[in-house]
Amino acid sequence: MVMELSRLLILFISGLLSHVKIGTSIGINYGQIANNLPTPENVIPLVKSIGATRVKLYDADPKVLKAFANTGVEFTVSLGNEYLAKMRDPDCAKTWIKSNVQAYLPATKITCINVGNEVLTFNDTSLSGCLLPAMESVHTALVNLGLDKQVSVTTAHSLGVLGSSYPPSAGAFRKDLVDCITPILDFHVKTASPFLINAYPYFAYKGSPKQVSLDFVLFQPNQGIVDPASNLHYDNMLFAQIDAVYAALASLGYKKLLLHISETGWPSKGDEDEAGATPENAKKYNGNLIKLISSKKGTPMRPNCDLNIYVFALFNENLKPGPTSERNYGLFKPDGSPAYSLGISAVTAANTTVASPTPPALPDTSSGNDPDSGSGSTGYLSISSATKARYEFVGSVMLVLVFFLISLLL
Repeated sequence: MVMELSRLLILFISGLLSHVKIGTSIGINYGQIANNLPTPENVIPLVKSIGATRVKLYDADPKVLKAFANTGVEFTVSLGNEYLAKMRDPDCAKTWIKSNVQAYLPATKITCINVGNEVLTFNDTSLSGCLLPAMESVHTALVNLGLDKQVSVTTAHSLGVLGSSYPPSAGAFRKDLVDCITPILDFHVKTASPFLINAYPYFAYKGSPKQVSLDFVLFQPNQGIVDPASNLHYDNMLFAQIDAVYAALASLGYKKLLLHISETGWPSKGDEDEAGATPENAKKYNGNLIKLISSKKGTPMRPNCDLNIYVFALFNENLKPGPTSERNYGLFKPDGSPAYSLGISAVTAANTTVASPTPPALPDTSSGNDPDSGSGSTGYLSISSATKARYEFVGSVMLVLVFFLISLLL
């Protein structure tokens, strides 16, 4: 029934969106800090309705991995920050992989393990000291299990790892992180795995709505900026952020390293002090972003490289802590209806939610903190927890926008 519904949905949407060419595959972040989400079986048609062929989980939820078997959707599963210390032990890593990855292959297409989230910008030396050893241990376990050719290992960073970002061609990592990040980059080269960055132009606008051009951050028509060093033109902030990361990688000798944007998105609702968090802005940001991804358009610095971007997020998550925006990044509401119109249609997943009369402290997929449990605490943090680190980047981006505004007045 679900698969037939999915097939009919895709046929309907293919006619509805005949003007949109689906090129590079879209990635989507599937978070589950909620008690009212559809069952994984009913999530499948929603994922397909937006043209997504790649999904990133913040854990290794067995219900999701089983439900998506034989769908062809590629999965990134994650080990939260609380796993890092224990995963330094290759035996523990091997046990985890056997239970949470190998058990679902090949039916479920698990292609990547994300180890930790924004670890280097927590300023926790004990945590950051565990990151690379954990990544190496997980990779070694994959090698020993004969899975290293089909499953890669990586970790996601915030833009706070950059010390400078303007102009994009002068992008550079924070000096205090270079010694820590260089061995991680070596690991990526050795294992042919991608470097992941979480990038949110929304935070730049939220921090300085009077100075930051809304059109520039929403991919709307605007004059844009020109990098004075490279003479490259930028008409949106996300591309400037991506190219700043490319420049930072190149400055350390890693020009050919594959870069993925593991998170980016825009909230459809926020508190009074959260400027720009509206359905209209979210529609523009995510709608224009999906069109860019589908058009196979690269950035000014890498015009021939397909964009590898994971949109945040699939659902609004009602149990996430923090400001209102944290619970409103989803493309879909829990009943499966669109949080706002993106020009695509989705089936309503009403009456398919997991019953939860008494709201738990965390969703079923995060029911414990035992790293031995495949569906335990994920280390999936609220976006605003890294806001301070992101604003370090925003501060440098603000320079170019101020100059841009001044030029308009001259």
